[in-house]
Amino acid sequence: MRHQRGLSPLGLIVVLGLLGFFGVMGAKLLPAYIEYFKVKKIFSAMEQAGDLNGDVRSIRASYERRNTIEDVGSVHGNDLEVSKAGGETTVTAAWSVKVPMVYNASACLDFVVTTAK
Repeated sequence: MRHQRGLSPLGLIVVLGLLGFFGVMGAKLLPAYIEYFKVKKIFSAMEQAGDLNGDVRSIRASYERRNTIEDVGSVHGNDLEVSKAGGETTVTAAWSVKVPMVYNASACLDFVVTTAK
C-alpha cells in the first residue's frame, strides 16, 4: 500500500499563514529600506559628480537638490555630518526608523550611509 503524499488542509493553513505573516512584515519594512538605498544612490551620485570637493554648505545644497528628485523624508541636508581629514571629505548620514509591526510591537531600524572609501 502506498502512502499518500502532500499537505494536509491544516498544514496548508499553517504554511499560508506563515507566508502571509512574513509577507506583511516584509511589506511594512520595505519603505524604510527603499529610503536607505535612495540615500546611498544620492551619495554615490554626489561622489561621481565631484560634489564632495566644496564646502559644507555646497555639499548640503547638492544633497538637497538630489533629494528633491529622490524624495527621501528621513534625511535632510542639515542631518548630514560632513568632516574633512587629510584632504578627504567624508559625508555621513545616520538615522533610525521605527516601524510598527503588530499591536504594540515595533521594529527599530538603524541606518548609516557614508562616503568613506
